[in-house]
Amino acid sequence: MNRVKAIAASLRFLDSLFATRVLATRNQVTHFTPYTPITLLGGSNELRFSNTHQKLYFSSKPNSIVELVLTNDWSQGLEHELEKCCPSLTHETVLYVLKRLDKNPEKASSFFNWVSEKEWFRASSSVYSLIVRVLANNETMKEFWITLRMMKEKGFYLDEETYLTISVGFKKAKMNSDSVALTHFYNRMLQDNTMQSVVTKVVGIISGSEWGDEVTNELEKLKVQVSDNFVIRVLKELRNCPLNAYKFFHWVGKQSGYEHSTVTYNAIARVLARTDSIDEFWSILEEMNRVGHELDIDTYIKISRQLQKSKMMEDAVKLYELMMDGSYKPSVQDCSIILNRISASDKPNLDLVFRVAKKYESTGHTLSKAIYDGIHRSLTSAGKFEEAENIVKTMRNAGYEPDNITYSQVVFGLCKRRRFEEACKVLEEMESCGCIPDIKTWTILIQGHCDANEVDEALLCFAKMIEKGCDADADLLNVLVDGFLGQNRIDGAYKLLVEISSKCRISPWQATYKKLIEKLLLVRKFEEALDVLRLMKTHNYPPYHEPFVSYISKFGTVEDAAEFLKALSIKSYPSLAVYLQVFESLFREGRFSEAKDLLYKCPHHVRKHNKISELFGSAESRMAGT
Repeated sequence: MNRVKAIAASLRFLDSLFATRVLATRNQVTHFTPYTPITLLGGSNELRFSNTHQKLYFSSKPNSIVELVLTNDWSQGLEHELEKCCPSLTHETVLYVLKRLDKNPEKASSFFNWVSEKEWFRASSSVYSLIVRVLANNETMKEFWITLRMMKEKGFYLDEETYLTISVGFKKAKMNSDSVALTHFYNRMLQDNTMQSVVTKVVGIISGSEWGDEVTNELEKLKVQVSDNFVIRVLKELRNCPLNAYKFFHWVGKQSGYEHSTVTYNAIARVLARTDSIDEFWSILEEMNRVGHELDIDTYIKISRQLQKSKMMEDAVKLYELMMDGSYKPSVQDCSIILNRISASDKPNLDLVFRVAKKYESTGHTLSKAIYDGIHRSLTSAGKFEEAENIVKTMRNAGYEPDNITYSQVVFGLCKRRRFEEACKVLEEMESCGCIPDIKTWTILIQGHCDANEVDEALLCFAKMIEKGCDADADLLNVLVDGFLGQNRIDGAYKLLVEISSKCRISPWQATYKKLIEKLLLVRKFEEALDVLRLMKTHNYPPYHEPFVSYISKFGTVEDAAEFLKALSIKSYPSLAVYLQVFESLFREGRFSEAKDLLYKCPHHVRKHNKISELFGSAESRMAGT
């Protein structure tokens, strides 16, 4: 079959391929001969990868405590051992240990209770917020409520962020009674909290004017009793005015009898980690270093995610390096997360990639498969295929064979540069090595063709994928539909969705249905849109009726409206709200007679409903008035 006929056959939705499928044998990846260690790139990006699997452990006090707690049952003997090895702990260390115990809530609770009894322990809202988040699960609900009440008794405030995080978790776990009880607790706490009114006044003064003598004079008139808890509350309320928060922080630090603690320093750091106050953020970190405080691990994680989300990757990497040089090192997963974020950029900054990997190695770690993948992903995305191949050689030498992730990243990079023939050859190479391309690899190739406006070629790849025995999924169907819609081939997108969802037995995404319905109605393909609506209902999605209402009021007939309402009535009649929307929309377009004709076709309970009668009565009055 030549290319033109192949495309035509594909556009008829591959009937023969669906009928007779050639099942591909899925073998495991074969092993390759290891390569000698290499030096990757030159100059500032030079990075030497080790060929050893031996893991180097650099003992540090916080990690030693975590290991001690994790590897032993809680007992008097363990408590004695803890007291012997750490007669006191800093606030940052307590937070670090709790964070590392977040997957072991019972041990986290025991450690917290042990710490709470110590004279040297200074409670804070940060510690309480973390421990209640850790304990908010089915296994430790008793400890959760005890700790939450203790938190309130000691005068600490459950902030909105922590409340919402726990509440969402309860709802996802279907812990409805606990969710309701938490909401009551939070609301009652807000009502009982006398400090809130003072915080509100202070925030109003600061955010309402430019910082200066007038603001400080107004603040001094309030004669506020300053505490860490109070400062934290004000800073959180000023999170959208970071520069004013910064000035307030330094002003309050000069008040008689008050000195900032590690808790307030961490609080201001969280507020300042954004584009318009990043210089002040680094200034605060330098100040913290001078006075002997460090970022706690919980604050680091939140700030790092915030910087990454804001695409401030250089600052995120600089912060990662700072933390890796300190006592409270980020987790192994943090390295992979940052590398993945860098690689997601249109033009990955390779200097940042190698800075992260170097820093990770410098602390005694060997690179894992996930980290190799992160480096490789950035190189392929940046079009550095030769260097990417060198990474694969080094990865093999370290004992990690290339897999679907490795090959898919090469396919993505080649597609990004419209080098589709080479991308297709990568899939052939995979098969020859016994690594069968999976649905994600095929989707990347097909997405690449669609992004390049080569939808027919994408469809040919899809045909080949089906022939190879790889099943389609909702993600791939969405990619193909988007490809057709991007070329304004709306009828083709409709036929594709109907055929593939039926023959591949997949349920398209709700979003795929919605955009296809909108596009079909835009070109007045009402019957086809109605077919998609019916299909949507068979996949148990709520019917997407809004665009139909607008279409019918402008272009539809009474028969169209009746057919639409019937399509919504597969199991039961549509809600009264839908009928009201249809009638109101017709009235707005001045189509009163069509509305009356439609009313006669409606079920008895709709025609006689008070709201429908009122609606038509009101419309008749307006008609008579004109």
